[in-house]
Amino acid sequence: MGFTVRVDDRDRCPSGKLPLLPLRDVVVFPHMTLPLFVGRPGSVSAIERSKETDRLLFATAQRRPEVSDPTADDLHTTGTLVRVLQVFRLPDGTMRILVEGQCRARLVAYHATAPGGDVEVEPIPEAIGDAKETARALQTLQATFAQFAGLSRRVPEEIYSSALESRDPVAAAYLIAAQVLQKVNPRQEVLEAATAESRLTLLQRYLELEVAALRVEGARTVPLERPESKPRRAVAPEPDNDGGAEIDELESAIRAARMPVPVRNKALQELDRLARMPLFSPEATVTRSYLLWLSGVPWHRRTRDRRDLRAAERILNEHHHGLRRVKDRILEHLAVVQLTRRLRGPVLCLVGPPGVGKTSLGRSVASALGRSFARISLGGVRDEAEIRGHRRTYIGAMPGRIVQAMRRAGTINPVLLLDEVDKLGSDYRGDPAAALLEVLDPEQNCAFSDHYLEVDYDLSNVLFLTTANRMDDIPPALLDRMELIRLPGYLETEKVEIARQHLVPRQLEGAGLVAEDLEIPAETIQRLVRGYTREAGVRGLDREIAAIMRKTARAKATDNLSENYQVDLAELDRLLGPARYEETQTPVTHRIGVANGVAWSEGGGELLSIEVSTLPGSGQLTLTGRLGETMRESAQTAISFVRSRAHLLGLDPAFHRALDLHIHVPEGGIPKNGPSAGVTIALALVSALTGRPTRETVAASGEITLHGRVLPVGGLAEKAIAAHRSGMRTLLLPESNQRHLGEIPDDVRAALEIVLVSTMDEVLKHGLAKAPRRRGASKGKKPSERYYAA
Repeated sequence: MGFTVRVDDRDRCPSGKLPLLPLRDVVVFPHMTLPLFVGRPGSVSAIERSKETDRLLFATAQRRPEVSDPTADDLHTTGTLVRVLQVFRLPDGTMRILVEGQCRARLVAYHATAPGGDVEVEPIPEAIGDAKETARALQTLQATFAQFAGLSRRVPEEIYSSALESRDPVAAAYLIAAQVLQKVNPRQEVLEAATAESRLTLLQRYLELEVAALRVEGARTVPLERPESKPRRAVAPEPDNDGGAEIDELESAIRAARMPVPVRNKALQELDRLARMPLFSPEATVTRSYLLWLSGVPWHRRTRDRRDLRAAERILNEHHHGLRRVKDRILEHLAVVQLTRRLRGPVLCLVGPPGVGKTSLGRSVASALGRSFARISLGGVRDEAEIRGHRRTYIGAMPGRIVQAMRRAGTINPVLLLDEVDKLGSDYRGDPAAALLEVLDPEQNCAFSDHYLEVDYDLSNVLFLTTANRMDDIPPALLDRMELIRLPGYLETEKVEIARQHLVPRQLEGAGLVAEDLEIPAETIQRLVRGYTREAGVRGLDREIAAIMRKTARAKATDNLSENYQVDLAELDRLLGPARYEETQTPVTHRIGVANGVAWSEGGGELLSIEVSTLPGSGQLTLTGRLGETMRESAQTAISFVRSRAHLLGLDPAFHRALDLHIHVPEGGIPKNGPSAGVTIALALVSALTGRPTRETVAASGEITLHGRVLPVGGLAEKAIAAHRSGMRTLLLPESNQRHLGEIPDDVRAALEIVLVSTMDEVLKHGLAKAPRRRGASKGKKPSERYYAA
């Protein structure tokens, strides 16, 4: 008969000297997690000393449980190496610990040097026995255990499935023994079995006796003894520890939750299982947590919607300055919801740069409707279980973020804001965007399935709003279920009003100041906007105002604050230092080879100054400024266009062979990409090669083709605001974008001259100034000589 020895347990169970943990009426099996109460001074000391042994202890059962200070003669020599997972210190000085069995071990020597004693142990390898006989014994034991589980009805479903699906005879035997055997002697005999085959055979005998007893006595479990053993001393049962009161409280919470009938039946079934479990067993902890979640989420409580749209409009105006188009669209959506009394319309997605008020708009919508509000941050979420929850079989399982938000909201009809939906990711753990499809689809979310709750949950009464910084990063399937509302950046005048009406009063209160302590004139706020911030929103402005308030609060706390204190321009420089940005652009007298472009990103719109320099050389092209691949291709396209029009521009058709071109976009530390700078690069190229300066108050945006056509671009509102903020007077935009001009705020459209162009010829007409006559220039020079002089 061949024998097989498992070596994995020996690898993780070192031999040597370990603290001793003697157990009364308990045997810990390997691979088993068990809570224990520790009260004897020696055992408490062993727990403390286990910190020096990587939390490892030698746990073995006492031969006589009534002995308070056991020695080596009072202990079984075969025990289990356990690792302490958790320690809870109780007020009376005792401990409640959670241990996990690692492997079997044999007591070699006992040392009474420390309180409770230390022992020298050596691991006992697990011998399998004859492979075929062991496999046959395992199948027989699993079949008998299935009968036992059906009769006793006290085996948790997870344990039942694991025991029947296991192909490991060692792990399966310990798992079944922990569920079936109640007395110390049978458990100790199973632990001491020499091979897995003999352990399975012994366990089969005990299990058959238990099944027979259950059949005779009507599913009443009886304690087991060895068949040949004499009656043992009776052991008093452990006190109930007020478990009955907890069951009553949970039952009251379940009935008060007014769940649907199928959900209530499942909850009461789980409660019945909990009532039959040991109070501090791991399975009881999982079931208790599940029932608390099931009774904690709202099932019927709802708020009554406020139907006064005028009041809703007033609330939106009080909380947010400007954003007229956005508010109108939200009010239209609320009007449809109120008239139809259902939420079958599209989900609104607020798209815009950071700091423009997307999240606060969600709060205002909830306030306008009189509903509760909850926010769910989706930035960086890569696991589908974050949305649907984890199954209860996992340690530390919890419901998904949707159910957690519903519990925080406390009603079945809140406003849920899914923040940063464009920051969702995906990996081997699943795609959370796919899980959100069910959440946002009104045809499916009436029966949303959370893996933890395992019951249908109705989300059809929830008003969902989403936010994003970039539309391009939203998963297409989600984008198809949403209606986009763009929030462009604020104008300078809007920022001043927002600071005066909202930011300054809020920061005053946050710093413990009152309005009489200081005055910030409008010109100071305007200087803050122009010289200390460069953003589409107002977060940076809010931080600068907060810095002023902190310094003022310090002066007030030290009695150094003067009366009628005013933060004028000079005081602003003293408090915050010199301005970080130039308020207006310095006029450029030499504009040859320089053109203004506009770009937009998550932070809003920005003015880009594109520079081109021509150098004698051999036709090499240098691109600098951290340009992305698309922007590099736009530069190549612009050069090819200029070469194709060389004779019309008065250039030598072979100019590219004698010149090196260097294209640079300043602020090289910031990555840049996209095709919209194509026309601006071409404009700067023509200026550098022909010597004609560009107009300093003209900015352009558009994609260029090889034949000089100008294609449409995105982000018109952000780009127009950036051009207006930077002092531009004319903005060249693709003619194909005419239908999108409505996105640009009215104030910006009135301040800017927007010229629609369809070809590069029109861009050059509006973007180039007249060429100045240079002294000493000869009329007879060839075109190739003229561009060298430039």
